[in-house]
Amino acid sequence: MKIIRYYLAAAVVCLLPYLTQGQDMLKHNQYVLKDVFKKQFYIGASISYDQISGSDTNVISVIKSQFNSITPENCLKWEVVHPQPNVYNFEQADRYVEFGEKNKMFILGHILIDRVQTPDWVFKDSAGNKVDRTTLLKRMQEHIFSVVSRYKGRINAWQVVNEAIGRDGKFRNCKWLDIIGEDYVEKAFEYAHEADPNVELYYNGHDMLTNEATESIVRLVKNIKEKSGRIDGIGVQAHWALETPSLQEVENGLVNLSKSGYKVMITEMDITVLPDKGSNMELNPYPDKLSDEIQQKLAKRYGELFSIFCKHAVIIKRVNFWGVHDGQSWLNDWPIKGRTNYPLLFDRNLNPKPAFYSVVKTAGY
Repeated sequence: MKIIRYYLAAAVVCLLPYLTQGQDMLKHNQYVLKDVFKKQFYIGASISYDQISGSDTNVISVIKSQFNSITPENCLKWEVVHPQPNVYNFEQADRYVEFGEKNKMFILGHILIDRVQTPDWVFKDSAGNKVDRTTLLKRMQEHIFSVVSRYKGRINAWQVVNEAIGRDGKFRNCKWLDIIGEDYVEKAFEYAHEADPNVELYYNGHDMLTNEATESIVRLVKNIKEKSGRIDGIGVQAHWALETPSLQEVENGLVNLSKSGYKVMITEMDITVLPDKGSNMELNPYPDKLSDEIQQKLAKRYGELFSIFCKHAVIIKRVNFWGVHDGQSWLNDWPIKGRTNYPLLFDRNLNPKPAFYSVVKTAGY
């Protein structure tokens, strides 16, 4: 018996490095997301101007090491890059593109035509009256040509139109729709294709996984293809919560969108851990630290969603987080100022959270 115990102990000693290897890798974070998912899809994050400019230096190493795709938070939106008639501000956008090129990343342009974050002057004449369809189409074309042409051959893909279709499958109300009509989407893709015939073009949407929404978007995509000659994919924003949308809705929605014949992108992923109703105190239950219970729920939720992404990797080209770490997230101040949220894979100190490792495991690690 002593001999048996001796050999068992010896075997454990010999195997110990292998048994603890996974734990050590987790402890020292030797996992790199872009490598873990290199056979499935690009892994990206939206980056802020502070990060682009280098003033937020600590996060730069995380962006470079973990991601192979980037999206700008705001610097290519109309209100930033084209704030006034005949005035363009390309400083931030230039730095963004240079950052992506320097680090050999897939560079996304976001966004050309948005339902919001477009200056009021775009829709008004010099007297403050609403412009007509012809005038607005001319302004749309001029803006798209100016921005897309500047980065021709440098930006890999553009999200052309944002949030045109709602959850009910109908066009969302906006000034573009009001003045131009439903074909404003098709015209935007037409102009973008003319400005750069080789760049990939995507439609991007929010709350779009219902049967009504997916059916409308598939029809829209097919119309765009017939009339403009170029569309390459559909972006799903994925601003989700711990329990909604359901996993079935996510999977069905992604599969239905792929019936368009084009790739699907997860473009703005984050998972809020906070309630959407209640008093100010109830809306901000974790001002200093996320509870262990919710931390584990977040990890489970991310793992379940990435399991779906990996299952359908053949139809998914890119998964992009909306931010790099919790402190960067727009959800910290929504719907009221001062909220503290924890929706991403890295905490405010840039440490990987349990959700990070839950995501990694879905790729077989």
